[in-house]
Amino acid sequence: MIKHTHDNKMKKRIVILPGDGIGAEVTAEGRKVLERIAEIFGHTFEFDNALIGHAAIEKTGSPLPDATLNKLKSCDAILFGAVGHPKYDNDPTLKVRPEQGLLKMRKELGLYANLRPIKLFDQLLGASSIKPEVLKGSDILFFRELTGDVYFGEKGRMNENNTAYDTMIYHRYEVERIAHKAFQAARTRRKKVTSVDKANVLESSRLWRETVNQVSREYTDVALEHQFVDAAAMKLIQNPRSFDVVVTGNLFGDILTDEASQIAGSMGMLASASVGDKVGLYEPIHGSAHDITGKGIANPLASILSAALLLDISFGMKEESNAVINAVEQTLAEGFRTVDIAEKDTPTEKVLNTHLMGQRVCGKIHQKETIHS
Repeated sequence: MIKHTHDNKMKKRIVILPGDGIGAEVTAEGRKVLERIAEIFGHTFEFDNALIGHAAIEKTGSPLPDATLNKLKSCDAILFGAVGHPKYDNDPTLKVRPEQGLLKMRKELGLYANLRPIKLFDQLLGASSIKPEVLKGSDILFFRELTGDVYFGEKGRMNENNTAYDTMIYHRYEVERIAHKAFQAARTRRKKVTSVDKANVLESSRLWRETVNQVSREYTDVALEHQFVDAAAMKLIQNPRSFDVVVTGNLFGDILTDEASQIAGSMGMLASASVGDKVGLYEPIHGSAHDITGKGIANPLASILSAALLLDISFGMKEESNAVINAVEQTLAEGFRTVDIAEKDTPTEKVLNTHLMGQRVCGKIHQKETIHS
């Protein structure tokens, strides 16, 4: 990661992929926050929009048009909304699907690690269905492997369509590179990695465990523990504070990170990053949510926190990233909520729509020197 001095004004190109559903609504607020950061800290961010998902299929016939891919390959970071549309959920036979755009993008850009920070804002302790005393202080960073597993293994039907199979496959190098990322991150945190697998049953998990053990020898300062996925799922609810960095495969990571989203009270609060060795992609984990599209009630905080992750991970702008997180924290501390995180006693005037929540957070972004936090 490049070290940036305080007076180092940077020029960066950011591609916005609004995608489908509420994607456009929330990325608009994420972009506003990035514009505000550029203005306050003196950076130059150039923005470009591109098509992906159902929106791209409608216009071009492809879920990831070449024009989009070319833009993505030449930019410095990507802020992404969501892909998906009900018509595909209702008809599994449709051959061209929005999700293919996402999978192809991960593959083409070499995005092999999905990072999901599960950090609980104290103001939202009441929004989770788990007891506050169990949750308080939870701070977990998930690393989910993105390019292997059943998502990319051979799959098909046989026996006159009466038998289906999906191959769970992992290559040693895929496990090595994500394990390194997890251990490196743990060094900057509480120095503990939990690797989650199903090595009592699956051969691919046995390779996973063996490889993580090998990589761990290079990080003698970081403690490593292994957990089976079923035990880890239980422990996440029982004692979330026992986790620091969690590293796991594609399928288990998909399930566990959604479970962990409930620790944070709402999926509308969770940001994620997909990174490789080049460009990084930043997105909320909440999906396209067509049931609330166009109503202006989507929670933009996950997109805004994704923008904070982008500043930190892709640009090395720690101070700028913290300025965004602090602004979110202050907004919540003042009692402002979107519908999904409002409590029974939240006054009506404090329940904000998507746009007003974004505006409120923007107004709270300051440089360190000007505020006493």
